[in-house]
Amino acid sequence: MKRASLIFGLGILFALPLSLLAGRVWVDPATTPNAVLILAELRLPRSLLAVVVGAGLGAAGAAMQGYLRNPLADPGLFGIAPGAALGAVASFWFGYQAAPFALPLMALAGAGGAMALLALIAGRAGGIALFTLAGLMVASLAGTLTSLAISLAPNAFAMSEIVTWLLGALTDRSWREVWIAAPLTLAGIGLLFGAGRDLDALTLGDAAARSLGVDSRKLLALLIGGVGLTVGSGVAVAGIIGFVGLIVPHLVRPLTDRRPSQLILPSALAGGLLVLVADCVVRILPLVTELRLGIALSLIGAPFFLWLLLKMRRGGSVGFA
Repeated sequence: MKRASLIFGLGILFALPLSLLAGRVWVDPATTPNAVLILAELRLPRSLLAVVVGAGLGAAGAAMQGYLRNPLADPGLFGIAPGAALGAVASFWFGYQAAPFALPLMALAGAGGAMALLALIAGRAGGIALFTLAGLMVASLAGTLTSLAISLAPNAFAMSEIVTWLLGALTDRSWREVWIAAPLTLAGIGLLFGAGRDLDALTLGDAAARSLGVDSRKLLALLIGGVGLTVGSGVAVAGIIGFVGLIVPHLVRPLTDRRPSQLILPSALAGGLLVLVADCVVRILPLVTELRLGIALSLIGAPFFLWLLLKMRRGGSVGFA
């Protein structure tokens, strides 16, 4: 874990200064007028938010793959991201998006509702199969309600705002979003880190984990709380950004001993680095309008997912086999 954390931590330290300068217009602190203001109020919060959002998604992906013992698991399976998206869509639908904090707070409320529903359905038994099915049900329900809200949008402007926001981006984000997402993400990573030892025991099987004293309900509560805070806060400030939680653990796993507890922290750092670099790339691409970050990461994630499937089909190991 230490080697992986060091590598990805140094990667963030190297990429962060470059991300402050990169953009459609590169900032030269020596010659650009108001360079300090641009860096402090525009570039720095956006770059830090990229690290925060990516860290949350990376840690959530590592924990989910460990809990489900499935290297193809993604935080979207929980249904918490679609729940947060539904809350944000509701803010657009009712015209509250211009009010301070309304959009992120309603997105967090949506994530909280999805967490509560998950806990209500899967919390009693605490089984992995029930938990997975409950997550899929919550995701499907939230996705259906989001589609209904889009189809019944009160006007074309609201529909356009909803669709654009759902694509995921860090454009025009400020320190306000950083202060909303950072403490919640840190708290979520802390909960996931606290579940690390139980996740290690779970790799030996359910019976062995119980014999080692693993409390399945407590573990499930830590996961729901941790993933809810990390993913929900990210969606609340940046929209839907997929595939980070799927890709990152596979990049980190070869640098560790493959135990879930050893993946969470380096996956958080790797997720932060991946989103930070991706955001720099979308900023400097010579396009008429900025490519949405969610689309850019999907263009990377979908082929990566296909590669994993083909590797599994050929019988190759993708992490747990």
